[in-house]
Amino acid sequence: MSDLDRNRAEALMQAAGMDGLAIFQPEAFRYATELDAGVAAMWRRAGACIALVPADKRLRTGAVAADHAVQFLDLSTRNVDVLRQRIWIDYLVLPPALGEDPFPELARQYAAQGLGGARPESFDRAEAFRLLGELLDTRGLLSATIGCDLEFVPAADFAALQEALPNVRFIDGSDVLRRLRMIKSQRELQCLIDASDASEDGMRHMAQALRAGMTIGDLDALWEEGVFASLARKGRRASSLRKGIAVGPDLSNGHARVERGALIKADMGVAIDGYLSDGTRTMCFGTPDPAAVRIYSVLGEAFAAGLEKIRPGNTFGEVHAAVLAVTRRRGMPDYCRGHFGHSIGASCGSEEWPFISAGNREPIMPGMMLAFETPFYGHGLGAMMIEDQVMVTETGAEVINTMPRELVILRS
Repeated sequence: MSDLDRNRAEALMQAAGMDGLAIFQPEAFRYATELDAGVAAMWRRAGACIALVPADKRLRTGAVAADHAVQFLDLSTRNVDVLRQRIWIDYLVLPPALGEDPFPELARQYAAQGLGGARPESFDRAEAFRLLGELLDTRGLLSATIGCDLEFVPAADFAALQEALPNVRFIDGSDVLRRLRMIKSQRELQCLIDASDASEDGMRHMAQALRAGMTIGDLDALWEEGVFASLARKGRRASSLRKGIAVGPDLSNGHARVERGALIKADMGVAIDGYLSDGTRTMCFGTPDPAAVRIYSVLGEAFAAGLEKIRPGNTFGEVHAAVLAVTRRRGMPDYCRGHFGHSIGASCGSEEWPFISAGNREPIMPGMMLAFETPFYGHGLGAMMIEDQVMVTETGAEVINTMPRELVILRS
């Protein structure tokens, strides 16, 4: 079952004057259909995969998917109607024994499976749009108002889409899609919780094994080692990793080594089934600079003030204001980040809308998973950050991270 809530989708689309939502971004395609977008999605172009979600929840979701991506799936168990488009990859399902002369059997199998003939150099955008038209037609939507995720769709592809389906009124449905994705299903939340746990296990392993002279690459490797061990214990797999370690006072030095007094900021993320965690802890190898201690103290107090404001009904702007109120009062009146965090989920990066930004009147809602952070980057001193994953509940907020937020002093 897909993570997309058809009841919320119906309400949001009706409010936006949309009869349906066509989704082209690969990560959002998977969210809407539970199908892999396939390798053609690597070009980040409209048409490699398409999901069609009608506003009327009685109508089934449709998908245009690469034949290679769905060939081995039992689509009868999916609550989605799939139309296949040919991509460039030639493949064939073969019997166990072909014999010394395999070619007659190859020809029979190509014919039986309908896999012979010419293929496009990547994917056929025009054919993908034609298949979208077929999905629209079978749902009575060929002259309807259809939203699409124009935040993703390239301008050239949108022009071609309009030309291919001239009777459809395409409008920007990006806001509807963002609002759908900001409230997570239980499965999505659990992926992010498990991913955060694995990332923290990696940080603990890194901190225990860290030694003088190690490079950022060495620390990355230690963290990965701890992450993979944690995932193996829990029977989970990582779909990707994100590493953001800074060492020492020179923030431009990607080859810095651990030295006495060096600050070490580890902003790390593990993705499970595409859902990417986001959490940060800061350490110091030996005695920290007194200035770092004082600044970190301000960051910690500001973090606590902002965390207290993460409650259903409060706005993201109120959280941002609470953080700045502390930093200004504590001697940092010029410190002002554009945002102090964001939603997280399954996207092409770790940051999703909405953001904890100044004046943002968007209300905080149950079911959100946020990354809340108070960072400071001082070239000549080092990088410091406190960042937790926070799950918004009906009554408040639940912090997912379990590692202490204090500046961790490692023995040099």
